[in-house]
Amino acid sequence: MMDLKGFLDEKVEQYNQPGFIPNDPISIPHRFSKKQDIEITGFFASILAWGQRKTIINKCIELFERMDNAPHEFLMNHQESDLQIFLSFKHRTFNDIDTLYFIHFLSWFYQNHDSLEEAFLIERKSGDVPMEKLLISFHEFFFSLPDAPQRTRKHIATPARKAACKRINMFLRWMVRKDDKGVDFGIWNKIQPSQLICPCDLHVDRVGRKLGLITRKQTDWLTALELTDKLLEFDPLDPVKYDFALFGLGIEEKF
Repeated sequence: MMDLKGFLDEKVEQYNQPGFIPNDPISIPHRFSKKQDIEITGFFASILAWGQRKTIINKCIELFERMDNAPHEFLMNHQESDLQIFLSFKHRTFNDIDTLYFIHFLSWFYQNHDSLEEAFLIERKSGDVPMEKLLISFHEFFFSLPDAPQRTRKHIATPARKAACKRINMFLRWMVRKDDKGVDFGIWNKIQPSQLICPCDLHVDRVGRKLGLITRKQTDWLTALELTDKLLEFDPLDPVKYDFALFGLGIEEKF
């Protein structure tokens, strides 16, 4: 295991670099400097992150051009007529209904809160809360508005449905992790890096299994926990940094 830790530490160092940014959906929030713009664009980019990375990036660019590349200002000040332009937006199964509800919720939320981090802590009273509970409560909160479409619920995964929650865990990695490499943003302070769960996508799952970090046959929430528990042995304070190593090995090196 120590040999494996050394190998993965080297791969983290190799891939957790600014050169990782341009070809990854994280490049979308890196186009912005305002905290709320980073949160909003990062959230959309993570939720839309399935399919080819180039297509994901292009779709996100298209979406935020419709907000005049000022998403927070748009959410706070748009008129009903400004929403017409989103009726033609679509990415795979994410369509205009989903887009308009996301805009509706985020507009309502930012009228009452300064940071999207608060949406993940809505039921936290004190101390660290397991990520499973934070994600379940976030999902319930996000779809708590009276007109929440049933079809849109599938676009935000929840451990309550046993999902691995890859996209939302990736978004949290972007917002929470702090290091000096300039890839992840680390602009949230109440959720700690040690609480994060490793995003378990196709590449991470495949490499994790080859390295003996995953033994479960299926890929679900328990699989993400199993992988993260192994990574906590390597770094109990920042286990999800190894996402860079596993993803890089999978997509760049075809490990």
